[in-house]
Amino acid sequence: MGILNVTPDSFSDGGKYTHTDAAISQVTKMIEQGATIIDIGGESTRPGAAQVSENDELSRVVPLVKLIKAHFDVLISVDTSKAEVMAESINHGADIINDVRALQNEHCLEVVANSNVPVCLMHMQGLPRTMQNNPQYDDLIDDIMLFFQQRIDVCQKAGIAKERIIIDPGFGFGKTLEQNYQLLGHLSKFKVLGLPVLSGTSRKSMIGNLLNKEVEHRLAGSLTTAILAAQQGANIIRVHDVEETADAMKVLSAVTQNL
Repeated sequence: MGILNVTPDSFSDGGKYTHTDAAISQVTKMIEQGATIIDIGGESTRPGAAQVSENDELSRVVPLVKLIKAHFDVLISVDTSKAEVMAESINHGADIINDVRALQNEHCLEVVANSNVPVCLMHMQGLPRTMQNNPQYDDLIDDIMLFFQQRIDVCQKAGIAKERIIIDPGFGFGKTLEQNYQLLGHLSKFKVLGLPVLSGTSRKSMIGNLLNKEVEHRLAGSLTTAILAAQQGANIIRVHDVEETADAMKVLSAVTQNL
């Protein structure tokens, strides 16, 4: 899954792809490098990020969904927590909804239930503005597992079949540095839920803070976390550096197929 942030303030590539030509050029590049899903984000969810209005997010995301759908044979994921953005994106061909709020915002359950697209439910403790203010858990893995079980149950009761659900444990979303690596080390435990797992660690502060590296120097750490996630059964790897991650996955695949 290649990341396409069309926001001015995303932590890694904020402002780079806010113009249509630059965005489409990046989509072309990511597909050529091996991306099979393009994840479009119109609102930054980095720690401390400010909220974006519905109209602003719609104007950033929907035209790109239409354009990508018209010119590329690739799955489109829309990273949003707003019901109207979900609805408009689905109406114009989005294939996946990727929600950091796990459909907890108003009308989001209803919109996805009335469609046939898959949805990725992410775990986040708190909200982007406050999530890194001393996150605490009774038991990290058990608490996140319980959250997923509850959200899966809510989704099914709303009419969203379990077969349409993907889960994302939410690296960097209300987790300390130690908790992020504990989560990465136990990622395979979430496979008991019988659902595809999405892992998103690319260029995040869990890498930067461990290695004392700025965003543009986190490739080695990002690749290592991607490999570790894939080894534990992650089905979707969400990344900025598509070519390098695709190469790493090919090497890993060659090894595992010959064991």
